[in-house]
Amino acid sequence: MVSLKKKTISGRIYYYLSHTYREQGRVKYKESYVGNAVPENIEEMRRSFLLSIYKERWFKQFDRIKETYGKEEQKMPNEAKAEELESFAVIFTYDTNRIEGSKLSFKDTRELLELGISPSGKPIRDIKEAEAHRKVFYEMIHMKGDLSLDVLLEWHRELFEATKPGIAGRLRDYQVYISGSRYVPPPASVLPAGLSEFFRWYKTEKGKENSVELAARMHMRFETIHPFGDGNGRLGRLIMNFILRRGGYPMLNIKYTGRGSYYGALERSNAKDDENIFVQWFFRKYLKENKRYLK
Repeated sequence: MVSLKKKTISGRIYYYLSHTYREQGRVKYKESYVGNAVPENIEEMRRSFLLSIYKERWFKQFDRIKETYGKEEQKMPNEAKAEELESFAVIFTYDTNRIEGSKLSFKDTRELLELGISPSGKPIRDIKEAEAHRKVFYEMIHMKGDLSLDVLLEWHRELFEATKPGIAGRLRDYQVYISGSRYVPPPASVLPAGLSEFFRWYKTEKGKENSVELAARMHMRFETIHPFGDGNGRLGRLIMNFILRRGGYPMLNIKYTGRGSYYGALERSNAKDDENIFVQWFFRKYLKENKRYLK
């Protein structure tokens, strides 16, 4: 977290932005002088300061990942690309739905989506939602346009029209709570304004930010708004991967077994009203999952 610090030297006051972080087991400290009074544009300066640290610490590695990934993609025949994409679709569908309570195992999900074999003794709702998620995933992959509220409403409708038709494709008009979280999403009355700001910010920032950072911030902000009665996590992770793929980066699967760390980062960000907590968790996760592209 970037903090504003005041120093008094020989009776004069000076203000600095400072940031402490850990890298390879060592604590590092950065600071930047901002003046002898708090500037009016301090939030903009804070963002620029943090961005300079991100560029030094993270973005060069992300650029290497993108470059190596792109070269490997160019070498692969179309059949191999299709197989790799299908493998990701299956594991992504399994994990993203499992995080939300699906009872399907990975074996169940793979046999259902690849072989058309429905698992016995498992909830029909989970089966239908797995099939729907895979369909929406491929729509996201092949979509020519850009993200919009209409796109999200359509994705949500397709995800839930067979299992929860009462909420499918509709913004919530009631208060929701997140199980196990102290964070309370905003009331339904502010959703239109919140979503308008969400997409305004996206259109402004999508050409400026690194795609990995943009994916992290979009996911965090979407989950904070929590605009649907159910399915916010699934939609947020689809948004995340749309941005990564559109930017030419490998997509990211957040594993069910790692959900505690994921939820913890979201919770800490909301508790401290600092999305950079989640952003840095996301950066570390992304590098860990894609370290093979850095060799």
